Amino acid sequence: MFKLETKIDVNSKEFKENKKAFLELLGKYKGILKDVTKGGSENAISKHKERGKLLARERINKLIDPNTPFMELSQLAAYDQYDNGFPSAGIVTGIGVIQGRETVIIANDATVKGGTYMQWTIRKHLRAQDIAMENKLPTVYMVDSGGAFLPEQDTVFPDKNHFGRFFYNQARLSAMGVPQIAIVMGSCTAGGAYVPAMSDEAIIVKNQGTIFLGGPPLVKAATGEVVTAEELGGGEVHTRISGVADHLADNDTHAIQICRNIFESLDEHKKQMLDVIAPEDPAYDPEELYGIAPVDFKKAVDSREVIMRIVDGSRFHEFKENYAPTLVTGFARIMGYPVGILANNGVLMPESAVKGTHFIELCTSRKIPLVFLQNITGFIVGKDFEHRGIAKDGAKMVHAVANANVPKFTILFGGSFGAGNYGMAGRAYDPRLLFMWPNAKISVMGGQQAANVLISVKKDQYAARGLEMPQEEIDKMLKGIVDKYNVEGSAYYSTSRLWDDGILDPVDTRKVVGMGIAMSLNNPFPDQKFGVFRM
Repeated sequence: MFKLETKIDVNSKEFKENKKAFLELLGKYKGILKDVTKGGSENAISKHKERGKLLARERINKLIDPNTPFMELSQLAAYDQYDNGFPSAGIVTGIGVIQGRETVIIANDATVKGGTYMQWTIRKHLRAQDIAMENKLPTVYMVDSGGAFLPEQDTVFPDKNHFGRFFYNQARLSAMGVPQIAIVMGSCTAGGAYVPAMSDEAIIVKNQGTIFLGGPPLVKAATGEVVTAEELGGGEVHTRISGVADHLADNDTHAIQICRNIFESLDEHKKQMLDVIAPEDPAYDPEELYGIAPVDFKKAVDSREVIMRIVDGSRFHEFKENYAPTLVTGFARIMGYPVGILANNGVLMPESAVKGTHFIELCTSRKIPLVFLQNITGFIVGKDFEHRGIAKDGAKMVHAVANANVPKFTILFGGSFGAGNYGMAGRAYDPRLLFMWPNAKISVMGGQQAANVLISVKKDQYAARGLEMPQEEIDKMLKGIVDKYNVEGSAYYSTSRLWDDGILDPVDTRKVVGMGIAMSLNNPFPDQKFGVFRM
């Protein structure tokens, strides 16, 4: 492979101005992240610690192997909703390494509304289980939850992807041979009691963990029986009498060590073999991405400048370099793993779509993971392009992305608009992981374009009545639509609703992709099968 050569002057005024603007965005994000990851209120945290309990993230840090990273997912779930009363949606999820094995970890945060589940908590828990199923990763549930958030039972209980789906997924994971361990470190109430009951092994902390389908208040209301939580479903009950739990722990730390001991007995797992070599840092400083990331979307960014700051040695073997230049495709390595990269360099033309389709076929036939770097306004439009069959050519690329049987990883480093999101492996196309940079935006089209379309329709309605649309109404409509799109298209709006797996500091991009590929190898890649490509 050849080393890419930068064309950017990092000492230029333009670079420095862009870097300053981006660092303001990054600083805002990191400030929000710091507040959110504290957990619940100071009072709730104090009470939690007074009970001798570790916080959710402290528990995870003790569970994973020393000096290994934990890739936390959807840290800003539910941000700017519910008066910010559900930081991180009251649950911590992510991928860590336990006894050398990539593992999905789902930990309730009891300092946030008692660890109860509202709609985004549900979505976050289910997303973590989806990742476990896609990648055949062992799963650890660190349970400390009061169950469903009762004021919103209609958004958490009855539908297909609500609370009951947890246990469906647990049954499916078990049938797939994926190990599941539950550590009951606090309340495990109502339907939540099935989490340990459906796990391979369950650990419970004495005088702290409780498991019951109906708590003491419900038992009293239903039967008149008065019983304490410990008598009803404490650690001694479930390890000596019911057998619902298998291991009794003295405290959180002891329970975590038991879980680590269990991992020592897990069977060897067949992995996908890739041609992996020793990792190499990029030849260019990844922090230079701060001056490259598009803050003003009207200014073009050469995606090769992004590529050379995330791939090993900044080396890239470009495919069809001179053909359809609005899509950059080629082979590289990230953290020693081989990857095929598709990166936007402008609008997707018919030729770009065909080029992307060809490249995806190459990667899937060679079983090379795909990385999509999105900064896309969409597919080209216009009479000439419609006559040339842009819909047909675009469909080829969408078809190839949808049926690619190698792991896909998507990074939104700029805009993600319209059908371009689909062709570049947006959320609907099941990338193993999808992250956004803080400057990224996602919507059906840009706010200005949406406003122009809707104003044009309104003008036609006026014209049909022989009238002209007043300028003040045009101005008001333009501002309202642009403002709405700016809010709803932001990275914060997206990540709050789990349209992505989190917001990412650009310098962490290569590390996150590398960890993603490492986890994906736990589920061997199937042979490629495509459907019908319209020619």
